[in-house]
Amino acid sequence: MSSLLETKEYIKQIYAKNQAYIDPVLRFLLAFIIFLMINTKIGYMEKIDSMVFVLVAALFCSFMPLKTIAFIGAAFMLLHYYALAPECALVVLVIYAFMFLLFLRFAPKETMVVLLTPVLFLLKVPYVMPIVMGLLGGPASVVSVSFGVVISYLIEYTEKNASAISSMDSETMLTRLRFVMDGLIANKAMFVTIVAFAVTLILVYVIRRTSMDYCWTIATVAGALTDIVILLLGDLLMDLNYSIPGIIFGSVLAGFICFALQFISFYVDYKRTEHVQFEDDEYYYYVKAVPKVTVSAPDKKVKRINSKRENAARTAVPTSVKTAHGVARASKDATHADGAKKRNKG
Repeated sequence: MSSLLETKEYIKQIYAKNQAYIDPVLRFLLAFIIFLMINTKIGYMEKIDSMVFVLVAALFCSFMPLKTIAFIGAAFMLLHYYALAPECALVVLVIYAFMFLLFLRFAPKETMVVLLTPVLFLLKVPYVMPIVMGLLGGPASVVSVSFGVVISYLIEYTEKNASAISSMDSETMLTRLRFVMDGLIANKAMFVTIVAFAVTLILVYVIRRTSMDYCWTIATVAGALTDIVILLLGDLLMDLNYSIPGIIFGSVLAGFICFALQFISFYVDYKRTEHVQFEDDEYYYYVKAVPKVTVSAPDKKVKRINSKRENAARTAVPTSVKTAHGVARASKDATHADGAKKRNKG
């Protein structure tokens, strides 16, 4: 475990030193994955359904704020749905306009949740989102996750009925609009998923905010079990044809992902918990202090030895010794010579 902690601290140090370079790369990768998956799933407009267009858009987003990815992703979806049927684009436009104007303008940090939720649906692991947002977000995250679920089921519905929508006559715009709206509103699985994710998120948030020991672990396990129970109960009562193995496996996988997130964001040592009590003129304070588990990254210094300098240093010592002996001998000879001259004079 200590090696993992050292690795974590080492990565944090690298990120702190190179944040100006790492952040654009991460934004580029995130934008590239989102735009590529949108094109793969609903690539109805050929002009933007190309790798070059995705790379250019992702490169542009790498130098822009994070919410730019959400706006360009929404633009991708609107253009693709407009190519399929203007009525589909109108439905998506209304959803995004309602979402951006009435909610995301007051909670800009929730913008990416709306786009990441459909991506997780495409990756078959949507159950990660409510637990993660319960751990890192707040009650307002219920709205953004719910919008993401609506977008996900809209993508699924239009993909299954794309041929039927495109084959309708252009004169029956109201018919196509009603077809899309009815398919979305009558989707019981979508509403059950919204309820399950909302309850899971709130439960995880409430448990995570408590002062009990191992609250993050308990919240993760409780959230995964709650999600499974609500989805299976909804499938049993409404015959929604959920994939039961997919729900169980996805929720368990979500739990493991959240345990990894806990190691990164909230790794503490409950064995060294301290309870502190103090007071002022108006209040008594009872404080529970739980220390974080931190290990300083090893400071590795490599000392390079030059063999030529080392040899020169070794040979320099005998030379100096010889020089010293030579000087001493010369002075001794000079002394004897002076003595001889004095004796001759005498």
